[in-house]
Amino acid sequence: MVYATSDGSSGKRLRVGMVGGGRNAFIGAVHRLAMRLDDQIALVAGALSSDPENAAASAAEIGIAPERSYADYRAMARAEAARPDGIEAVVIVTPNHLHAPIATAFLEAGIDVICDKPLSTTLADAEALVALARARKRRFVVTLNNTGYAMVRQAREMVAAGELGRIVSVHGSYIQDWLTRPIDAEGQKQAEWRTDPARAGQSAVLADIGVHAFNLASFISGCEAEAVSADLFTAVPGRRLDDNAHVLMRWTGGARGTILASQTSPGHYNDLCVRIYGDKAGLEWSGARPEELRFSRYGEETRTLVRGGHGSTEESRRVSRMPAAHPEGYIEAFANFYRDAAGIIRAHRSGGVVDPARAAQVPDVVDGARGVKFVAAAVDSNAAGGAWTAARFAG
Repeated sequence: MVYATSDGSSGKRLRVGMVGGGRNAFIGAVHRLAMRLDDQIALVAGALSSDPENAAASAAEIGIAPERSYADYRAMARAEAARPDGIEAVVIVTPNHLHAPIATAFLEAGIDVICDKPLSTTLADAEALVALARARKRRFVVTLNNTGYAMVRQAREMVAAGELGRIVSVHGSYIQDWLTRPIDAEGQKQAEWRTDPARAGQSAVLADIGVHAFNLASFISGCEAEAVSADLFTAVPGRRLDDNAHVLMRWTGGARGTILASQTSPGHYNDLCVRIYGDKAGLEWSGARPEELRFSRYGEETRTLVRGGHGSTEESRRVSRMPAAHPEGYIEAFANFYRDAAGIIRAHRSGGVVDPARAAQVPDVVDGARGVKFVAAAVDSNAAGGAWTAARFAG
């Protein structure tokens, strides 16, 4: 058997292909940077654009052989599945509405999936992907990549160890300002598709950034969404989908909380924050200061825990790349996600064993479906005037 090692490697690069992420795309290059950091993944094929000329030029720029550059993802799935050296996993970095059909094609071809969030634009598609991944016995991870930060992992360990006591409230927020002006109506590519119901889905702000805040709050706290009461609105006149969301949360275990998402808040670039409070202590983590965790035991002075510093947990040390005070950031966290995902997929494809605790650190298709269920429940709640709406994914 092949076991994933402590750093997620097994001495053999995982062969992957990418769908989307061609020239001038937003997130594809970020994924490729994260893949390269640990040298555990080889990008060998791609359908980087639906335009054949752009697909070929994009592949040439990043060193994909011409015969393994495809203009159609279905052709790529068929061809790569038939090759003895074909890809073992596909990375999907397209607009939201394409996630489900692309993932379906590769799962049916026997290829594991690494998919950008959200998992899909509809709950029905999310449920179908969970069922198909299980039926085909394929690994399916969703790049809710903020779970890769060392201090996020430490926060999760601390909650699980009972250091906060009984969890009372769980809050997540993600605030930006880039959609404050109607740049979508002016043709800005990223804004235009993210506010298009046909490509983004039922909600813009929740599907784009709200799912990150929701997933991170759930990942750290160990709580799942029970029900939501949501107020979604559009701050920019004429915009086709919401750009702000205020969601009251009822979490499993009796905790309450909020998820706040805004893309029209001047002065905020990428302000991601999670706050969790128990009956013994509270902790706060911010993406603006990712190397720190603010920890407060009731009745004591607040402590600032530092990545790699005194009080570091085993998991936070494992995913730390530099000594304390040598800054790490977004790419390193994304790379932690890819390193763990590669180790899990390789071990699974080799008939090996993956530590369940390690696998739980990497959001999978069920975690992705929970995010889709959260978005769908918030949209339904908003349509019903904020009525409490069941939000727990039962799959």
